[in-house]
Amino acid sequence: MIQNPPNLGIDLDPVRHPEGCRPGIDCDAWVIHGARVLDSSTHLDAITDVYIADGRIVGLGAAPAQFARLPAEHVKAEGHWLIPGVIDTWARLREPGLEHKATIATESLAAVAGGITTLCMPPDTDPVLDSIAVARFIKRRAQLAGRARVVAIGALTQGLKGELLAEMAELTEGGCVAISNAHYPVRDLRLLRRALEYAATFDILVVIQPQDPSLAKRGCAHEGTIATRLGLPGIPVSAETAPLAQLLAIIGETGARVHINNLSSRAGVRLIEQAKAEGLPITASVSAHHLWLSEMDTDALCGNAHVQPPLRSLRDRDALRQGLAEGTIDCVISDHQPHEMDAKLAPFPATEPGISGLETLLPLVLKLVDDGVITLARALDALTFKPAQLFGLPDAGHITPGARADLALINPDAFWTLDETTLRSAGRDTPFFGWDFRHQTTMTWVNGKRVFHRLTEA
Repeated sequence: MIQNPPNLGIDLDPVRHPEGCRPGIDCDAWVIHGARVLDSSTHLDAITDVYIADGRIVGLGAAPAQFARLPAEHVKAEGHWLIPGVIDTWARLREPGLEHKATIATESLAAVAGGITTLCMPPDTDPVLDSIAVARFIKRRAQLAGRARVVAIGALTQGLKGELLAEMAELTEGGCVAISNAHYPVRDLRLLRRALEYAATFDILVVIQPQDPSLAKRGCAHEGTIATRLGLPGIPVSAETAPLAQLLAIIGETGARVHINNLSSRAGVRLIEQAKAEGLPITASVSAHHLWLSEMDTDALCGNAHVQPPLRSLRDRDALRQGLAEGTIDCVISDHQPHEMDAKLAPFPATEPGISGLETLLPLVLKLVDDGVITLARALDALTFKPAQLFGLPDAGHITPGARADLALINPDAFWTLDETTLRSAGRDTPFFGWDFRHQTTMTWVNGKRVFHRLTEA
């Protein structure tokens, strides 16, 4: 393992600034000097230089031929980490349909400020993402924003109503990276089986968040002693495990690739572990807040702790951590859901569930590394290479010559506090205000363009 060099900081002035290349604006070539380059896909962990041209990584260590002729900007990055851009596979950006909460422009800025370069957007927009037209609209809005790349997850059923299958093959051919019914249940198991058979035929990834609506009905907290004491309607663990067990049986018959989203319980982790041991094509993700918070955080009845699935027991939280460390859980997501202030001011059961999580995704996972819960390699794998692999993004998630230059430069010793001045999301609904973090994104590149520079955009 290469040790970190002393933190010498970032040189904000380019070493060489050829005429015609304005720093950070129209440079198509970059040299990032002396960063600790970390790539879990190739087990790369070395202090070296990285060369970028025309949106691609063109060299590691030594400049490629003809590079000296390019108008390049140089960044001195000693003491920093250079990692592949984080891929968040489940983030609601509220556009189209709920622009009073947030927009693609505001949230893509929050994303790159947190080192995220690719966002996968669920289909529960308004209108529902069950047509290519909506997918194209989202892609265009992201291009206009010019920050993070936004890819769509298409609807499993028309209007997410769970009655008729959407045109899944057409949606994936139109650029959707997966299919999902978001948090809406498909009550008809025969329809769900047909959907998975169809998905298996075309090798389409299906993302499912298992929660039985009858068991979870009107619930807002984990069913346990704390919810009982507070008088909150509870959601039992069986609301997750019962539909998950049914789903696993159907996967065994269809062979469809299924990704379990937002796992929240110890029993759920055990089911996934058993299914993987049996060779089922199943993967899973967990939200960053479920790795840190528990039902005890609902004790203050603050609406920012109201999430779905609910924050569960400490034993569940520890099982999720262990599942991530051992690889049973493949990815970590933000489950980003920005809200306007009024959405969180009602009594706890009446508040809207969800938190703003883009800017805390990477810091929370790296905080687990500091605490010895997971290794740095496993943390980066769960945030970069693994989601790229599962969601069909072969050009992202790694730092190799020829790969797209989606990168994040991290200061591992920044020591900062999350507050109103450091949060860029339009949603202020986070339970992590006041938390101290160590790692902070300094710069972010998407497709070879620097889209975030902390000191110039603060």
